[in-house]
Amino acid sequence: MVLPKVLLKVTSHWLLTCHKAARKVRSYGFLHRNPSRLHQISSLCSSVTKCPLEGREDLSLVCDFQGTLMRSASPFPFFMLVAFEAGGLLRALLLMLSFPLLLALGQNGEASLRIMVFVTFFGLRTKDAKLVARAVLPKFYSESLHLHAYEVLASTKKKEVITSMPRIMVEVFLKEYLSVDRVVASELQVFMRGRYFTGLMSESSLLGVKQKALKDFYGEVKADVCLVSPSNPHDHLFVSYSKEAYVVNKEETISGKCSSTSTILPRDKYPKPIIFHDGRLAFFPTPSASLALFLYLPLGFALTVIRITLGVIIPYRVSLLIGALTGVRFRVGGCKPKKKASTSKGVLYVCTHRTLLDPVMLSAALERSVPAVTYSLSRISEMIAPVKTVRLTRDRERDAKTMKRLLEEGDLAVCPEGTTCREPYLLRFSPLFTELADEIEPVALDAEVKMFYGTTASGHKWLDPVMFMMNPMPGYKVEFLGRVPREMTRAAGWSSAEVANMIQRQLADALGFECTGLTRRGKYMMLAGNEGVVGAIKGEN
Repeated sequence: MVLPKVLLKVTSHWLLTCHKAARKVRSYGFLHRNPSRLHQISSLCSSVTKCPLEGREDLSLVCDFQGTLMRSASPFPFFMLVAFEAGGLLRALLLMLSFPLLLALGQNGEASLRIMVFVTFFGLRTKDAKLVARAVLPKFYSESLHLHAYEVLASTKKKEVITSMPRIMVEVFLKEYLSVDRVVASELQVFMRGRYFTGLMSESSLLGVKQKALKDFYGEVKADVCLVSPSNPHDHLFVSYSKEAYVVNKEETISGKCSSTSTILPRDKYPKPIIFHDGRLAFFPTPSASLALFLYLPLGFALTVIRITLGVIIPYRVSLLIGALTGVRFRVGGCKPKKKASTSKGVLYVCTHRTLLDPVMLSAALERSVPAVTYSLSRISEMIAPVKTVRLTRDRERDAKTMKRLLEEGDLAVCPEGTTCREPYLLRFSPLFTELADEIEPVALDAEVKMFYGTTASGHKWLDPVMFMMNPMPGYKVEFLGRVPREMTRAAGWSSAEVANMIQRQLADALGFECTGLTRRGKYMMLAGNEGVVGAIKGEN
């Protein structure tokens, strides 16, 4: 009986606040009724490109988040990420269906923001939202950072961001990636002892919250610099409380021409390297891209069933042809080693680890099945795998005996990183494999996706191959680098660590990747809050 009462109370409260917000949008919405006022800020303030970056080490800065630090003026894509990754497909679909209403109300208005908050967060577990805020959003935020706005922000000492976005969505990125000292953001109401969101915002007036924060912090001593955007209806407030004001435009003028590419932050200038991130969506879910996703899903399901079914039951040579006809791009490079005589010890194929399909793609390239060892694999994936998989125990002696036995039976594939990495980095190589065989064949594997990632740290592992094959045109590259010379192995006096590091660098150079000393444990502690052991992750059993 408690839950229906809570639902009724939440619904009535939401309808009332939306009605109030709509009235406020009409009263404060001069930017919509009078387009000339939309560019008033632009005419009064200099462009952010003209803001000097030197000598600002002791200055303070205040700005908004959406439309100022972010190149995207609309917060819709970031709410879609939370809805899809934390709430699931149905919640994401509801948010997509609400877009016409958001468009009618104005995507940057208070009423639209409250609707997006309600659809995205109503009934959502707080721990799921926190996980997405830490493991998913920073990657997309970094890619959406406005180059010039970020450079000005980074040049100042004291940074403050006042935004209408929910605190749970922005605080981790602002404080841990951008080193913002103080964040003023919208608070969301919770129920069930803080375990679930009601979908309501605690503030009755977002404009009033900004005004109060600015008056409290800069009522007596103004901020040295503020950044404003013509797309934010409340940014004119910052100008009154700052000594200098600079406007951030979505496009900047270069040689008399407008260019949006000039505002894109290069990857090497990211606040922090994006090495680990989670979530399934591999694209920025703008309204048009999200609509394309939902229209494609029926075809995607059909393609997935065809690709996986035929890939399991038919020979490798034929499956590659079927895969190509259904959109799978598969490239093999280097000199493929020939199969050795059955009496000799097997070859150890040392592979980079991009998805759970790495051993399958290696076997397809060799046109013969090669067993693989793995630390964690779901029971379902193990059952349908077209190659033999053997679990390791993380007991060094037991694992060494298992791998030696498998090598005596034939070839073996191993991924010394111990876990997958989506970005162009290689994790630290465990040196155990170097102690088991002198005949080592490094294989550089790389996966390419455009819609869905085929890996996860906190989701259902058994869905990894399914999500990879659901991409419209998934790609895989397999490159054989040639046998490691015997004089560069432990047989010639090299240590295990030296051989492992040498092979890591060789594979990184072949792929254009960067070597790191990061490990599987570090990845899972950051993304999933566990050490990545079997049973700790959903879908492992």
